[in-house]
Amino acid sequence: MTFSEHDHEQIRRTVTEAERHTRGEIVPMVVERSARYQEARYRAGIGFAFLVLTIFLTMEIHWMEWGWHAANAGWLLLIVLIAYGVGYWSGTLFSVIRLLTSQERMGYKVTLRAHQAFQEHGLHRTELGTGVLILISLLEHRIEILTDGPILDRVPRETWNHMLSLIQEGFQKGNPVESLCQAITLCGEVLGEYFPAGPTGPNPNELPNELIPD
Repeated sequence: MTFSEHDHEQIRRTVTEAERHTRGEIVPMVVERSARYQEARYRAGIGFAFLVLTIFLTMEIHWMEWGWHAANAGWLLLIVLIAYGVGYWSGTLFSVIRLLTSQERMGYKVTLRAHQAFQEHGLHRTELGTGVLILISLLEHRIEILTDGPILDRVPRETWNHMLSLIQEGFQKGNPVESLCQAITLCGEVLGEYFPAGPTGPNPNELPNELIPD
């Protein structure tokens, strides 16, 4: 999934508007994947090689005039190696990775990626500790909302769960940008309630408002 220039601009404007009345800083981010999942390649390779080996060893002998004997062991080994290579390559496909990787592992990797991004993009350095990261990881079909300590202490977890459901529903219905913008707007309203901008004081924009790509 790719976001057009128009999508980026729409998200940027939504973030800017959402932050107008709050000291909160909202950072949306989309990554292709949160990990490489190398184990999926090995599992796919071994699984496909074993499947091919099983098929060849269980074929009726009259299907192959030359039959199985020691002289053909080299050919069998070559076929199994080729099958492993094909399986290993298939382990790079998103659908195969999702099939061969547990939900728990993918959830852990997305959470870990969110924490890394929170540090990398300086959300932990806002003046009042009001950074909010909305991370969308496409391969895993997961969204992670990570907040700084002061927000975590004051805003109920149910609020963020509602935003997660809003974005997930939008992706399922095929309108990801609209749902993400709705969640950003809601996030701005929540932050405005708990961390409002001063009526006359400055409201600095401490972090960029653009959608951060991978």
